[in-house]
Amino acid sequence: VQLQASGGGLVQAGGSLRLSCAASGNIFSINDMGWHRQALGKQRELVATILGGGGTDYADSVKGRFTISRDTAKNTVYLQMNSLKPDDTAIYYCNGLVNRNRHWGQGTLVTVSS
Repeated sequence: VQLQASGGGLVQAGGSLRLSCAASGNIFSINDMGWHRQALGKQRELVATILGGGGTDYADSVKGRFTISRDTAKNTVYLQMNSLKPDDTAIYYCNGLVNRNRHWGQGTLVTVSS
């Protein structure tokens, strides 16, 4: 099983980016999927999670600005990020509970300039 993240890049403050993460391989089940991020010199933190039933959870710092969604047919999770701030600069990692094991993607860099 592999998770491949994409969509990172450089954006000005106030701009938007959309991250994607596709799971591939021999997949029998996918439960929750989500995104974490790690800024330079800081610990990795949860950004958003979407449960198998569709419920979502967000870090307080991104509520109202970020939206997580998934396409179950494509085994893909998305993170729409609006009103980006310099504090959102980090490497974003997707993860998923696939076949009852937690798998992580390779990370994609998001840089927000002021």
